[in-house]
Amino acid sequence: MLILVTGARGQLGRSIKNLVKKNKTSHNFIFISRVQLDLSDLKKIKSYFDKNKFDLIINCAAYTKVDKAEIDRKQANLINHLAVEKISEIAKNNNIKLIHISTDFVFDGNQNIPYRENDAAFPLNIYGKSKLKGENALLSIMKFNAIIIRTSWLYSEYGNNFVETILKLAQKNSNLNVVSDQFGTPTYASDLAEVILTIIKSDKFISKDWSSGIYHYSNEGQCSWYEFAKEIVKISRSSCNIKPINTVDYPTPAKRPKYVLMSKNKLTEDFGLKINFWQDSLKYCIKNLPTNSFLINE
Repeated sequence: MLILVTGARGQLGRSIKNLVKKNKTSHNFIFISRVQLDLSDLKKIKSYFDKNKFDLIINCAAYTKVDKAEIDRKQANLINHLAVEKISEIAKNNNIKLIHISTDFVFDGNQNIPYRENDAAFPLNIYGKSKLKGENALLSIMKFNAIIIRTSWLYSEYGNNFVETILKLAQKNSNLNVVSDQFGTPTYASDLAEVILTIIKSDKFISKDWSSGIYHYSNEGQCSWYEFAKEIVKISRSSCNIKPINTVDYPTPAKRPKYVLMSKNKLTEDFGLKINFWQDSLKYCIKNLPTNSFLINE
């Protein structure tokens, strides 16, 4: 099976590539970035797939600059909505299976129990709205053979993310203020990559006409951004003091949901997955940072 992975330079794309290199697989993977395929240009998308044929597309590419999206609405909509619509049309017309990555930001965060896949989505910001439009377009076009995976608070050894930011700031500052009234679950990109590769190995999805649908995935447990940051400095043995603040004390252009915990029951039941707790995956990630100069608590 020939598999295309978009967003090859992003956290998830790089994590998938790393796992593919480490593990033997009978599939052939092609990893591309915006250099090879600019998702903001719908004509180039069509041209690329006219010239290249695949059995499966894993769409990790997205416009993820949440605050900038409030101003750059056209670009966010192009990449997160219209490009997904175009890829879905191509996939359906060419009998290509599709795995698309989405976000917990499709929810408003106003309920106090974990969100299930069929709960009503009410995004609070442009980023979330553009991602939801992409989901809806995909599901309206591909009644079969597509999976949407919503994830949250993604971090990894690669690129810009919350873990890297806190580690850098903790080296330069004795105190950091971090929001304590927004709750969710961190997701280690390598764990999500494992989930995607497990789905690919499943005859349920690959060998049959699969009814398209949505799954949720994050690591287990929950925390605030403040608690997340506290755990990062604890694992790295930083002396930086993390102080809790409220969202109102740290205004941002894009409004964030206050509580987005997602139920993973559907995913674990359908694919028999065991999900790691966020603290365990965080410790593993920090310990394996390529330029790691941090001591890890044993």
